[in-house]
Amino acid sequence: MSKILIRGAQVLGGEPQDVLIDGETIEAVGTGLSAEGATVIEAEGQILLPGLVDLHTHLREPGREDSETVLTGTRAAASGGYTAVFAMANTHPVADTAGVVEQVYRLGKEAGYCDVQPIGAVTVGLEGKKLAELGAMHDSAAGVTVFSDDGKCVDDAVIMRRALEYVKAFGGVVAQHAQEPRLTEGAQMNEGVVSAELGLGGWPAVAEESIIARDVLLAEHVGSRVHICHLSTAGSVEIVRWAKSRGIDVTAEVTPHHLLLTDELVRTYNPVYKVNPPLRTERDVLALREALADGTIDIVATDHAPHPQEDKDCEWAAAAMGMVGLETALSVVQQTMVETGLLDWAGVADRMSAAPARIGRATGHGRPVSAGEPANLVLVDPAYRGTVDPADFASRSRNTPYEGRELPGRVTHTFLRGRATVMDGKLA
Repeated sequence: MSKILIRGAQVLGGEPQDVLIDGETIEAVGTGLSAEGATVIEAEGQILLPGLVDLHTHLREPGREDSETVLTGTRAAASGGYTAVFAMANTHPVADTAGVVEQVYRLGKEAGYCDVQPIGAVTVGLEGKKLAELGAMHDSAAGVTVFSDDGKCVDDAVIMRRALEYVKAFGGVVAQHAQEPRLTEGAQMNEGVVSAELGLGGWPAVAEESIIARDVLLAEHVGSRVHICHLSTAGSVEIVRWAKSRGIDVTAEVTPHHLLLTDELVRTYNPVYKVNPPLRTERDVLALREALADGTIDIVATDHAPHPQEDKDCEWAAAAMGMVGLETALSVVQQTMVETGLLDWAGVADRMSAAPARIGRATGHGRPVSAGEPANLVLVDPAYRGTVDPADFASRSRNTPYEGRELPGRVTHTFLRGRATVMDGKLA
């Protein structure tokens, strides 16, 4: 492979430096590096980060290729600056056996736009009744380390305890979709003033918070790792903060949309704003931002949830829950966290690359931008401002809440082990 010299980029937002890539590896980082024999990318004013890692992506294949495929989803990921994604298990068939996770893993290898690490289901068929083949999935070619019934909560405390005990043996983690089902029957949006005024079924914060409280105590009892998916309330933040103060091995994620959008948008009755967990209040949004800044929330995860048009372009009650997010995540984080002064670019690199790679055991990702490290990198133009047009998405689906909204920043280049998957803002 030929050499690539990235000239004058601000590594993690610091002083301009040159980065020389040779094959799959970063050969040197410094100033005034020789460009002999190298393709030169002029990167003045751009930010160079380690390739982003998403711990929560729905690629839909197998079974719902009308929404997304591994190929289209990883093309969207590369467009958003991601070099690794963790694919959720709620496919058809469910990724609850070694055979299905190996299929998803193989499809990711064939697509070649980013590394795909399958997430295995906790229970057979996501039914919450019987543990899935956790050990077999871990021992498979896919090497599964993260298990989740995302889309459904593992609400049975005994099953959750057994899962935590099982994955502890090989250092795995259970990622919980915290939603007490009995408290959310018929729920359509966040329970509060807006739901009361609109007459829509309310989704109380306690439905999330009660499960998180139970699971951190279970994790402490078992001595295992638990990860909280798409945390969305101020109360959930306080529970996780308390658990960490006790030394409980808990990590948590927040989505970009929960850092920016509120339940006030539901007044439009536009189903594009229908998501699980629901958009919350401004108070919750501010608490989530502060928690991400101080490390109570460990990572940003997209919960990229593609749907075909007919599943979203309908009345609110019938619409599917979910939003696409891979191609806009970094821009939303720049707007909500960097431009507000809550995080610097080094902090973004930690929350969107290093920490998710560490939680999911994504080898070769989230590494420092330094000599000898794998050349998994993303270049971002932070000065760019553009209006979101879903027609430009690489994703097969278009259910974005940001259509027509101006967002900052643009991914100009993404490199997967030294190979450009995005060049000059376009897929390679």
